[in-house]
Amino acid sequence: MTIAVIVGMNSEAALLPPGIPVGAAGGVTRRVTELAERLLAEGAEGLLSFGIAGGLDPALTSGNLVVGLSVQWEGETFAADAAWASRLLTAIPGARQGTIAAVSRIAATPEAKQALYQGGAAVVDMESGAMAKVCAAAGKPFAVLRAVADPAARGLPRSVFVGLAPDGSARPWAVMGALLRRPWELPGLIRVGLDSQAALAALRDAVKVVGPTLGM
Repeated sequence: MTIAVIVGMNSEAALLPPGIPVGAAGGVTRRVTELAERLLAEGAEGLLSFGIAGGLDPALTSGNLVVGLSVQWEGETFAADAAWASRLLTAIPGARQGTIAAVSRIAATPEAKQALYQGGAAVVDMESGAMAKVCAAAGKPFAVLRAVADPAARGLPRSVFVGLAPDGSARPWAVMGALLRRPWELPGLIRVGLDSQAALAALRDAVKVVGPTLGM
């Protein structure tokens, strides 16, 4: 079965086995929808949302892996493919299961994360919701594999917001410009970088375990 992958960043796409169709949406909801529809139209029989996420459950730390059983998006809940999720959970040591909260704007504060956690979600990302909705409309299965970057109690500096282009590429010069305006954010930005590296390392290890089928 042919599957394709939706990510937010090119650095996440680089972790995937060669030859897997992938679309990087840059955290832009409209692009997620367009990419998901295109990948299905090109023959993908299922989609995987893959990448880093914000932690909502206080028990989760940077680098923890979460397999989504469902996705909350715009007042709806979309169920992930149960068999696919089960295979991912069985294959990946230490992976946890949970609900994914999808948002169109970064959940940047502990308070925003707490509100999503109270809604029953374990982690939050910006791609799973629109992707899940496209799959539901097309009658296609989907799965979610996410690694926690910033834990629930950690906020994100504003400089992070400009660091990603719509095509999923990094914008280091934009971040540098933001830091020049808000230099006090440097320690927080370094922390974000360390959290993200822990999450990407966990995803890299997970891909090695599940192989080119990505659990499908």
